[in-house]
Amino acid sequence: MAFEPPRRLVRAIGETAPAGDDWLARLPGTAERAVVRRELTVERVQLPGGRSSLVVLVRRADDTPAVLKLAPARARPESERAALAHWGGLGAVQLLDAEPEDTAEGVLLLERLHPDVSVRSLPEAKALLEAAGTLRRLWVEPPGDHTFETVAERTGRQAEAMRAGGRSEPEAAALVDAALAARTELLASPPEHRLLHGTFRQSKVLAGERIPWLAVGPDPVVGECAFDLARLVRDRVEDLIATPSGPVTTRRRIKRLAESLEVDQERLRGWTLFRAVESGVRARRVGREQDAELLLEFASWL
Repeated sequence: MAFEPPRRLVRAIGETAPAGDDWLARLPGTAERAVVRRELTVERVQLPGGRSSLVVLVRRADDTPAVLKLAPARARPESERAALAHWGGLGAVQLLDAEPEDTAEGVLLLERLHPDVSVRSLPEAKALLEAAGTLRRLWVEPPGDHTFETVAERTGRQAEAMRAGGRSEPEAAALVDAALAARTELLASPPEHRLLHGTFRQSKVLAGERIPWLAVGPDPVVGECAFDLARLVRDRVEDLIATPSGPVTTRRRIKRLAESLEVDQERLRGWTLFRAVESGVRARRVGREQDAELLLEFASWL
C-alpha cells in the first residue's frame, strides 16, 4: 500500500519543519517497514488525520484492530510512549508494543478506538463533563526517574518566541505582556506536579470499547493541573467568538471547570490566558491569521 500523507499533515509539517528535514520524504518507507515488522494488515490511512503524525488503521496477525502512528522526532513520540506506558490504559489509549525495534523512528502501535467519534460530537455541556472526567484520570504522579519536559521548561521556550515575535501591534503587545506576567507569577508557587496530557482538548478524547472515552495524542509534560485544563477552556473557540455572550460564557466555563476538578480558578484563568496568547502568536507567525485573530480576541476576555 502507498502511504500517502494527508494534506493536513503535509501543510502542518511544512509550517513547522526545520530546514533540511526529510521526515515526510522518509515516511512511506518507515510506514512500510513498521507494517512488515509487526505483520499488520493495512485498512486505510486516517483522514483528515492529525497535524503532527500519520495514523494508519491496521489489523494485527490475530485480526484484532489497532492503530499504527508515526511521528517525527520533534513531536516527541518517545515522550508519548513513556506517558502511555505509565498510564497503562487508565484514561488514555493503550500502548500495544512496549519496546519495538523501530522505536527511534517514532512508531507507536496503539489500541484502536473509534477515530471518527470524539466528545466534540456531544452537546457542549456533556462534552465538557466527559472531557474533564477523562482528564482527571490522567493526573497521576510521574515516574520518579522521568525525563518528561516540565511546564516551566516548555513555557520558557514559548515565552522566548512570544517575546521575539508577539509585539507586532499594540493590542497584541499588551496581551503578550499580560501573558508573560501571568506565567511568571504562576511558576513562582506551583501547587502540585502531576503527569499531564499537555495538549488536551475535546477532539483528543475518542470513544472506545474498553472504556467509553479515552484520551489520545498526548504531548506529556509535568506540572500543575491548571496548565492542562487551560486548553479545554477555549474549546470550540469559534463558537464562543460568534456569540455576544462569549466573554460571559468563558468566565462561567472557567468557574465550572475549576470547581469540578478542584483547581484554583485564578490559576486556571492565568494559564488559559498564557496558552491562548501563545497559540495566537504562533498562529500569526506561520500565517494562520484567522486563527490568530480568534485566539487573541478570546485572550482579551480574560
